[in-house]
Amino acid sequence: MVLTPLKSLALLGCAIAVAAALQLPSPASPAAEAVSRRSVVSTLIGAATAASVTSPINTPSVANAADSTASVTLNSGNKKEFPLASFGLQVYDDDTAYKLTLTALEVGYRNFFASVLAKNQKGFAKAVKASGIPRDELYICGTVLSNRVSGESVAYQKTKQGCLENMEVMAAGQIDHLDMIMLDYPGPNDESIRGQWRAFEEMLSKDKTVDDLAVSNFSPNQLDAILVNKDATKPTVNQLPFSVAYHPAGIVDYNAARHIGAILVAPLKAIGKNYGKSAAQVGLRWIVQSGAAFSTQSKKRSHFEEDLKVFDFALSNEEMEKISGLAGAGVL
Repeated sequence: MVLTPLKSLALLGCAIAVAAALQLPSPASPAAEAVSRRSVVSTLIGAATAASVTSPINTPSVANAADSTASVTLNSGNKKEFPLASFGLQVYDDDTAYKLTLTALEVGYRNFFASVLAKNQKGFAKAVKASGIPRDELYICGTVLSNRVSGESVAYQKTKQGCLENMEVMAAGQIDHLDMIMLDYPGPNDESIRGQWRAFEEMLSKDKTVDDLAVSNFSPNQLDAILVNKDATKPTVNQLPFSVAYHPAGIVDYNAARHIGAILVAPLKAIGKNYGKSAAQVGLRWIVQSGAAFSTQSKKRSHFEEDLKVFDFALSNEEMEKISGLAGAGVL
């Protein structure tokens, strides 16, 4: 199923975990250990978490993910669409990333976030090669960490280095082109952010090794540090923490107002037995109906399969409101 256009696909979140347990990711701890989603679901009272949200965006049409996953067109207008369900390789070593990537590919995932923070991009790349799946059927995102230096020139150099390192490690799987590159965190000031972005734009227009540019953990003011230049390439996605337990007012709106998607990542939790779905599936469906995409993190094939089966039912408006209100009611 396809969702277009993405004038505001809120892809808020980290590349980790939507289907991972119901852990709440902390922006200050990008490498935080994931919690077993099944153990969390058993100890918490229902209610979804993780999601990507955007506004305005049409709710994805109900689809059978056993055949295909829903996707959207990002604001870059690129022909390759962005699948709403993705696998975020966030807390695994290379060997584990290799095995789980193969499992995710076998199950049907085609969107992958391979974060430099996890130091497992090589394992991921090798799995892509070993799978034999054509590269043009996959949507692959790499990340760059360059937020600890200050100044336009220094930030540019550090980010440029990160872009090159992504391509070097991806070469282990004969991947010579990325669909997306994402800044893990913004620089400490506007000039640093603009330096980071200059390196990204060169990767896009000069090196031609990436198609979409994205950011993570950016505030409205930090986004505007880029957008103040009317000729700047607009970020396609801003990845931010977002869940039923944590969804600050306006977090999606400020991205939508800038025509930027928001990938919301956080763990899952859900309520509902009316559809023959698990708590995690209801949580993911809440995310999708919020107008967002999600990134799953798991170590079990059964969980990967379960997380794709969220496009064949729809929550009612009352159920959506009930789930959204759980945090305010003190349930989460």
